[in-house]
Amino acid sequence: MASADGSLAFVPIFGNAGVGRTGTDGSLIRIIDLKKHIVIGTVDFGKGVRPHCAVIGPMNHLLYVTTELDDSIAVIDPKSFTLIGAIPTGQRESHMLAITRDGRRGYTANVGSGTVSVLDLQARSLLQVIPVSTTVQRIALSTDDRRVFTADQTRPELAVIDTVSNTVAQRVALPGVAYGTATTPDGKWLIAALSKNKQVIALDLETMKVAHTFDAPRAPQEVLVQPDGAFAYVSCDASKQVLMLNLKTWQIEKLIDAGPGADGLAWAPKP
Repeated sequence: MASADGSLAFVPIFGNAGVGRTGTDGSLIRIIDLKKHIVIGTVDFGKGVRPHCAVIGPMNHLLYVTTELDDSIAVIDPKSFTLIGAIPTGQRESHMLAITRDGRRGYTANVGSGTVSVLDLQARSLLQVIPVSTTVQRIALSTDDRRVFTADQTRPELAVIDTVSNTVAQRVALPGVAYGTATTPDGKWLIAALSKNKQVIALDLETMKVAHTFDAPRAPQEVLVQPDGAFAYVSCDASKQVLMLNLKTWQIEKLIDAGPGADGLAWAPKP
């Protein structure tokens, strides 16, 4: 995650194994100066917590980071690089986090628990746990914050959560099991990576039907949509590439060589 002015990157050091797998348990977040390309600070949890998804609060500009082994979200001051609080998720493997535009609510995808936790970010408390499946993956919000999308990992379905009732309101059949998802700024589309299918799809959020399908390199995972909605970027882990998708022409713009382990993506404006 990058700071709002694009000057800093906050990089959680998760470990050397995937979520739920045996491996090293990361305990650090490194802060990188994006202009000088040097590490300028560290947040040290003092124990292994597997920090993973970092998100800047849209209103208070605090840094929220999932800490899987603590079943919580860490709250960090991004100016002093200090830990100032924690929010319990009540679930194992809280891997990814999405925050509403008003900064009041957070939603975590709890991978091994197969649930979504609803968090009050102001009170720093757990409001509710929503059962979805036995395993879920990444999570996204609609632009109006009325729907949460998370990908069921046991079947080719997208779970759609109503944020008023905090229940799964709809399950949408997909051509394959989805992984990362992201909505476009105009609220019309959900871009999803179908990792095993080696495909990227565009789901029409009005009809809830797949309207566009694209072949991708191996293991498409994370999806990031450019703030102006012109392009989507999809990291493709096994192929060491990032796919750049033109959302105006619905054509693959190009493939960008990214090196081994291409996964997490974040947008950084030029400082």
